[in-house]
Amino acid sequence: MSFGFFRNLTKPKPAPVEEREHVVAGRSLPLKIVENDRARRLTLRIDSGGRGLRITVPPGLRRGEVEKFLDRHQDWLEQRLAKVPARPQVRPGIKIPLRGVPHRIIHEPSKRGTITVSRDESGPIMVVHGDRVHLPRRIADFLKREAKREIEALVAKHTEALGKRAKAVRFKDTSSRWGSCTSDGNLSFSWRIMMAPSPVINYLVAHEVAHLKEMNHGPDFWELCEELCPDTKRCKAWLKRNGGALQAIAFE
Repeated sequence: MSFGFFRNLTKPKPAPVEEREHVVAGRSLPLKIVENDRARRLTLRIDSGGRGLRITVPPGLRRGEVEKFLDRHQDWLEQRLAKVPARPQVRPGIKIPLRGVPHRIIHEPSKRGTITVSRDESGPIMVVHGDRVHLPRRIADFLKREAKREIEALVAKHTEALGKRAKAVRFKDTSSRWGSCTSDGNLSFSWRIMMAPSPVINYLVAHEVAHLKEMNHGPDFWELCEELCPDTKRCKAWLKRNGGALQAIAFE
């Protein structure tokens, strides 16, 4: 992506966004309708894990056209969503990965609300203390803390190698992308990446840090990405193949 001189003087206006619910085969899903100045037609996308829908529309398009577009694609949505696995709910007894290693969740309500990661005769476990109703949130909070600790260290490592500085590092629960880098150097990451193997976490950080120098996905960007993370191709393929399953895990 190239940036002209005058574009650098002013920040672009954020695209208008409308958010509402859309029902598909009895499921109510969050729907975002986003205007894009460069869009010439309507495009529809299902977020990873079937967590929501997104329509990109040309500016000024009447909402009636959006409704007609949704009606025409209702069968397509139903067919696609039927192939999305049901969202596994975080609860005692199931396994969730931590740095790619499945950990069985054990609930022990007698102690205060903390999390202990260890092993028993069955393998790696994640022991969650406190009230049962707060268990999913406690695990999500644990993953956020792990993400902040590990990813900030990786950002420092890769920015030093690149000779660039990140303005800020933020963590979100995004359903459409694993990370992002703004033109002014703000990096954002989905804390869910802590469920991926460590090499994939490292790849994601290297990918976004590389954008501090190359704000595109051209050959120079991928060459730089592989300099920071020689395992880029394998890790990129892993995330494309398995990312949807991680996005589908429900922490509500």
